[in-house]
Amino acid sequence: MKEPAIIKAHTSHVTTVLFSNDSQILVSAGMDNTVKLWSVASWDLIRTLEGHENSVNALSLFPDGKTLATGSTDTTVRIWSFPAGELLRTLTGHKKTVAEVAISPDGALLASASYDSKVILWSIASGEGLATLREHKKNVVAVAFSTDGKTLATGGLGDDIFLWSVPAGELLRRLSGHKTAVGSLAFSSDGRYLASAGYEQTVKLWSTEDWTLVRTIELPSRAGFLAFSPDSKTIAVGTEYKVLLWSVDDEIPLEELPVKAKGVYGLAFSPDGRWLALAAADKRVRIWELM
Repeated sequence: MKEPAIIKAHTSHVTTVLFSNDSQILVSAGMDNTVKLWSVASWDLIRTLEGHENSVNALSLFPDGKTLATGSTDTTVRIWSFPAGELLRTLTGHKKTVAEVAISPDGALLASASYDSKVILWSIASGEGLATLREHKKNVVAVAFSTDGKTLATGGLGDDIFLWSVPAGELLRRLSGHKTAVGSLAFSSDGRYLASAGYEQTVKLWSTEDWTLVRTIELPSRAGFLAFSPDSKTIAVGTEYKVLLWSVDDEIPLEELPVKAKGVYGLAFSPDGRWLALAAADKRVRIWELM
């Protein structure tokens, strides 16, 4: 694989990244309180979104690609027009850091995970909280909607993954197997799997048909963030100083991408499958061309 393109993106740690739905814009967020939009064609800066008062930790695009949600250590979730960057709404309800946000597949709901041990389900139409999920006892750092939009998975400090009905917010099930904490959750686009990254240096794949554990992938160091490729055939996992690519169906390691930074944070595949972007603690975004 070619050497990655490198963007000196932020003045502090880059916390997370995502691509626009048409794969033409890369979005990065950082501990410098900003969100930045980059042209995929040239990797030049298009726009900087300012307004958060502390680190921006989470990004999620609406299905129509016209609206962006951000979550911050300032305890707020903000909704922006995309790519224009006009602030449309600020959601307040958490008392501590918002670590992750996710948009439901139909664009009607937003889920926010916080260090206040709560997950809030918000109505996009009204901007009001519909349900507060309180089963977690410590920091919640990961949320993900299933591809059919009927289930929300949540995780954080503590061993278990919680599965909730949507939009009612009723607890359906606990998935046990990790130790200490779950740092990242992702559903495959084909709807077959939920992947979870644990602090005990494993990634686990769960069947969404019956929620049984399908496979455990052992890692050389603690897992950070993970992401499925658009075709659901590959999973990317960030660990210290590297990104690992694995075949989903047969547990074959495909590639090891070295990173000159211990802090490896958000990962994102472009929807067209061409690019893999990584947010890192050295203030840089790295982008590998996969096709």
